[in-house]
Amino acid sequence: MTELGHGSNVRGIETVATYDSKTGEFVINTPCESAQKYWIGGAANHATHTIVFAQLHINGRNEGVHAFIAQIRDQDENVLPNIHIADCGHKIGLNGVDNGRIWFNNIRVPRENLLNLVADVLPDGKYVSMIDNPDQRFAAFLSPLTLGRVNIAVNAVYISKVGLAIAVRYALSRRAFSTTPDGPEMLLLDYPSHQRRLLPLLAKVCMMSSASNFMKNMYVKRTPEISKAIHVYSSALKATLTWQNMTTLQECREACGGQGLKTENRVGIFKAEFDVQSTFEGDNNVLLQQVSKALYAEFLTTQRKKKSFKGLGLEHLNGPCPVIPHSLTSVILRSSKFQMDLFCLRERDLLKQFAEEVARHLAQGESRERALMLSYQIAEDLARAFTERTILQIFLEDEMNAPAGSLKDVLVLLRSMYVMVCIDESASFLRYGYLSRDNVTTVRKEVMILCSELRPHALAIVGSFGIPDAFLSPLAFDWIEANALSSGSE
Repeated sequence: MTELGHGSNVRGIETVATYDSKTGEFVINTPCESAQKYWIGGAANHATHTIVFAQLHINGRNEGVHAFIAQIRDQDENVLPNIHIADCGHKIGLNGVDNGRIWFNNIRVPRENLLNLVADVLPDGKYVSMIDNPDQRFAAFLSPLTLGRVNIAVNAVYISKVGLAIAVRYALSRRAFSTTPDGPEMLLLDYPSHQRRLLPLLAKVCMMSSASNFMKNMYVKRTPEISKAIHVYSSALKATLTWQNMTTLQECREACGGQGLKTENRVGIFKAEFDVQSTFEGDNNVLLQQVSKALYAEFLTTQRKKKSFKGLGLEHLNGPCPVIPHSLTSVILRSSKFQMDLFCLRERDLLKQFAEEVARHLAQGESRERALMLSYQIAEDLARAFTERTILQIFLEDEMNAPAGSLKDVLVLLRSMYVMVCIDESASFLRYGYLSRDNVTTVRKEVMILCSELRPHALAIVGSFGIPDAFLSPLAFDWIEANALSSGSE
């Protein structure tokens, strides 16, 4: 799908597949250098076949992007005639994948090689589809790609868990400095500053793990009726979870000090290997814009049809606007009702502001696309608000299903930590006036209190991830022995 000149804008790809009704074949051609296929996994050295996304031309009419199966090598791995393949070159990570570039010079493939779930071409060249609307047809054509975003989001959580398991275990065995002249050195995780670095990340990955499981289950049980919801959730969570993965890995690398630089300790390697998640299967910034556009469309539909919001967790918009107390105490801050009220208030207000700003641009004569583009700042804040509310809501449901006891107590701590850190790290709560400066200061103090309360559970939490020892690193175990002269390490 990806070309040198087109990535996220799939509709703009330049490769052309022209139907030849005389032979019953499609002629696939790369018309210019920017149309060369790029980043194609497995193409550089080994792949024998590929699925080519190209503009389908029939009798001079462009029917839009379609997919075709094409052979690019024979069984002896020789590149076929009229095809040129080159390696993409050395990358900052994932060099075990031989990403390649492909040029097609009028190669021919049989008519049957068109992937025709959404549309087909009859032998005489007639184009047929059960979906008349080109936009809906394009959306249906790309819907199977949602699985890629789901897998990437889930994978980002897995990698964050591995990084945190390594960093937390190291922080529970590495000591530095003493608070008394002759006393023992303190464990890294007993320093409040080190707790602040790692434990909020631990809370976030637990919350995001719950959200990724929700998304997996939704995808497995998918029906045509919820395809739009799956697209929105997968776009929001793919962007948020992959960005959070990179933030987590960077902090874990630094929290491991110089040892974090060693490849055998894995965290630094993970940074390079998974950096690509932010831009493949959809650029994260573009995905968040898609989320806000989808919410805007839902808003317009409810306004036009005068009906209630339904789906995407937006039902809270049907009720009265939440009221946030002027003075916040620890008890209020940890209340699930306050937390949901605050996140729902932010989402509700930003959706209204986004719709109003787009309407202002439209009134000034801007096109709809231009109006949306000019409103990107609120659009990004809205998408983040939607995602964070979604993650909180999903986790709350899991938390409520947990039996009363020590496990549920820890889940409550993790949830409160997540909410407090979201508030502490986002300017939106102050920017739009949802919380006062005094209340934000109270939240910041609460984060430190929660860190001290989560500290005794840190090892149990990373242990609950169930990561096999072989997936961790020497730093997570006896790192002194691993570096001993007798161990043969160099």
